Amino acid sequence: MITLTGKRVSEGIVIGRLVFFNRGEREIRKIYVEDAEKELVRFQKARKRAASELQELYDESAGELGEANAMIFEMQQMVLEDEEFINPVIRTITEQKLNAEYAVKVSIENFLKVFSSRAESYVRGHEADIHDVAARVLRILSRSRKDRMFMDEPFIMAARDLYPSEAVRLDKSKVLGFVTMYGSINSHTAVLARTKGIPSVIGIGEALKKDYEGKMVIIDGFDGKLYIEPDQTTMEKMKEKKKQNLQKVETLERLKGKENITQSGQKIDVCANIGNREDIEKVLRNDANGIGLFRSEFLYMESGGRMPTEEQQFQTYKLAAEAMGMKKVIIRTADLGGDKQAESLDLSGEGNPMMGYRGIRISLDKEEMFKTQLRAILRASAFGNLGIMFPMITSLEEVIAAKKVLQKAKDELKEEKTAYDQNIKVGVMIETPAAVMISGELARGVDFFSIGTNDLTQHTLAMDRTNRRLAGYYNPYHPALIKMIRIVTNNVHLEGKHISICGDLAADTSMTETFIQMGVDELSVSPGKVLPLRKKIREIR
Repeated sequence: MITLTGKRVSEGIVIGRLVFFNRGEREIRKIYVEDAEKELVRFQKARKRAASELQELYDESAGELGEANAMIFEMQQMVLEDEEFINPVIRTITEQKLNAEYAVKVSIENFLKVFSSRAESYVRGHEADIHDVAARVLRILSRSRKDRMFMDEPFIMAARDLYPSEAVRLDKSKVLGFVTMYGSINSHTAVLARTKGIPSVIGIGEALKKDYEGKMVIIDGFDGKLYIEPDQTTMEKMKEKKKQNLQKVETLERLKGKENITQSGQKIDVCANIGNREDIEKVLRNDANGIGLFRSEFLYMESGGRMPTEEQQFQTYKLAAEAMGMKKVIIRTADLGGDKQAESLDLSGEGNPMMGYRGIRISLDKEEMFKTQLRAILRASAFGNLGIMFPMITSLEEVIAAKKVLQKAKDELKEEKTAYDQNIKVGVMIETPAAVMISGELARGVDFFSIGTNDLTQHTLAMDRTNRRLAGYYNPYHPALIKMIRIVTNNVHLEGKHISICGDLAADTSMTETFIQMGVDELSVSPGKVLPLRKKIREIR
């Protein structure tokens, strides 16, 4: 048995086979296949899917950029229909019984060698586009092979690291838990793991070797340990620990329907943070007082290369509104940028992305995208108790500009005679020292505040919370941060407005009594932390 230690991110104990995740960045290897016909079907399906995607890109580009600019995608479709590309792939698969990925790679290389030198060839001068076609087909093939793997028994995922856009797509019914070589407990990947309730350990380092692929392992998310091929004693110990945790959960279940009230009579709301429609059921199951933070950016991160449409967003927000009834649902407008990247937006190339083009800055810069989201939220507000919250605010001018776009969305819907809550509440995230210092002025312009302690900590301490080298310096209990929370709470209450805390610190039960003494109105945490937090509140004298 081998024991590896990392940082605990999400509690729980899971047992399963270890499977390494990759992003399709690995070298395409030559693999012999038993069923050549089945492999050929994989290739043909991938080719047709690639052609369909290219047609969509052509249609979109023709409308936005003109027919001439869209021709590039028509040329790429020609490659997918060219027998000089297709036939060598078929021969490699059927005659040599090799995998489709390798066949595509070899065929494209030969295709370029032969045709890029011909003066009359449509390929000449477009070599990068040909590589783009191949990459598209290979990406689809990689996805199909991954999907086949996911149809087998549930497994434990291992990875060098995991991006938030990858973590948000994890299927909990298949991925029992995950471990990574690198990463920070304060990253958005870690936040998502806690929200989804997926046991995980990160930062194990190079000790997490590819040699462990396929081996039986145990994740102990309570102690941040990974056991490789555990012995019988460890197996029994972990099973007992898992049983005790289930008993603890059953005890917490008895708190459903109870008030969040201290023994001295002080009340505080406990709401839940979510990232997508699948998380809504967890909110209901854990009896939260509402959804204090709907991270809408993950709808963009899950939608691949296309923006989520107004209708797609509306249906998701409507589902949340209807599911929660009269309980509130606060939807934060897309907080993209930093470590939250979306394929549909080119947000790369920044030297310091955590301090750059992100949050409300992107929304105000891309007004149509912003207005589309606001229209979807407004339409959904007719079905429940919704609120809108703007992220990464640093000035009153940003709030005024955002509210102008909101008014445009309202005016359009009114003109269309579409129902919406005309008195929908608007709030802001307090995540920067600038917002703290003008919190009094901001409070006069909005209905509520929510303090995002994760970002506020990193901006106050001038350190990227995803940087593992700074883990030892990252201090969420820093006196400056606690003082800032107190200042904001006082300023908001002077204006008679509502204040919540929605960062990781909200779930830290060692801080619960302090927040209650400050007068914080609400704590919003991952769904699985709602009942433990309620228990803590009811124990405070």
